Amino acid sequence: MSESIPSCLKCGSEYVYQDQALFICPECNFEWNPVEVAAENDVQVKDANGALLSEGDKVTVVKDLKIKASSQVIKIGTKAVIRRIKEAKDHQLDCKVDGVGEMMVTAKFVKKA
Repeated sequence: MSESIPSCLKCGSEYVYQDQALFICPECNFEWNPVEVAAENDVQVKDANGALLSEGDKVTVVKDLKIKASSQVIKIGTKAVIRRIKEAKDHQLDCKVDGVGEMMVTAKFVKKA
């Protein structure tokens, strides 16, 4: 496999091939344009204090957050690690929250740790 062709973004398969501008995975039929993926990765999100957040940052929750469809609450001061940042109106951060697990969190409710 050529180093210029990445593994599948969806399933991780190494059997990806290129068809004009698209990369295609024969195992899960996922297609993507590397130019669009690069543009998605340039999303800039700021925390409650205005600091720029990036993937891998450790953050702390700044207020109690009620979890939708659950009786659980994420308490103030709970730590989380940002796995991925998405461009959205709310819930921009895909995080691993201590004691809760994986979940989407709104950036304005966290600060860099």
